[in-house]
Amino acid sequence: MSEYVLQTNQLSKRFKGSVALDKVNLSIRKGSIYGFIGQNGAGKSTLMRIVTGLAFPSDGTIELFGASAERELTQARKRMGLIIEGPSLFPHMTASENLEVNRLLRGIPGRDCVSRMLELVGLQGTGRKKVKNFSLGMKQRLGLAIAMLSDPEFLILDEPTNGLDPMSVIEMRELLKRLNQERGLTILISSHILSELHLLASHYGIIHHGKLLEQLTAQELHDKCQHYVHIKADHPDRAAMVIQSVLGTSDFEVMPDGVIKLYGYREQPGKVSSALFSAGLTIEEFMPMGEDLESYYMKRIGGGGDV
Repeated sequence: MSEYVLQTNQLSKRFKGSVALDKVNLSIRKGSIYGFIGQNGAGKSTLMRIVTGLAFPSDGTIELFGASAERELTQARKRMGLIIEGPSLFPHMTASENLEVNRLLRGIPGRDCVSRMLELVGLQGTGRKKVKNFSLGMKQRLGLAIAMLSDPEFLILDEPTNGLDPMSVIEMRELLKRLNQERGLTILISSHILSELHLLASHYGIIHHGKLLEQLTAQELHDKCQHYVHIKADHPDRAAMVIQSVLGTSDFEVMPDGVIKLYGYREQPGKVSSALFSAGLTIEEFMPMGEDLESYYMKRIGGGGDV
């Protein structure tokens, strides 16, 4: 059996006058939480739609649970759950009624899965309350319950925390972690909130203008994110001169706000502070820091933009 839930080979998708996906080779291991990162229009949703059968590729192939033939893919997709472009809910029904309708439409036997899913996402106490009166966070949790009705092995979530308040974001994160750890559920998740993905994902894929720039594990990201000593002194130019002349390193940069990022001497901060004090400088801020996922992502795509 394949160690990968999903693999794509030279996957491409073209629309009139534009390329949404350009020869994408993506791999998602079983049991991982794969954070899919890219700007609006980068190709995240397009790839998810192709994987779930909601769209078709122009070129290339996908392999899902080791299956690649179209008939086999249809069967393999039954082992998936998904929320693409927001959950589809019946606003004038209760949470239980929404789940029951979806259960019947998908031919899932037994009604016990409805109560189990309500309890799983924390909506068992909503009773006769209509979905139209739910908060956005409750609607997202109900969407997740619908996606989980058939006890899938692979969950695809397109922006599941978009628009949620901070508490709902935390609840969603903890729920997804629990599903991954307790059920071994593999999750592909895209999100605009990169700091949130950093707390959740075990693997990452960075896509830009339809091209998959990089895939890496959380450990590889940690290793690649440069750690540094954050220094703010009363005279940044003089501080920079001291670091270069006294400490003998040019492995630093002075930011526009005057903050110095010193990449060397991370293990010897005492030597740095002593040199600056000896030069008569006043140190206003001095602390070890490291780049996060957002900083690495911006550096990787080479500029700014709407993530």
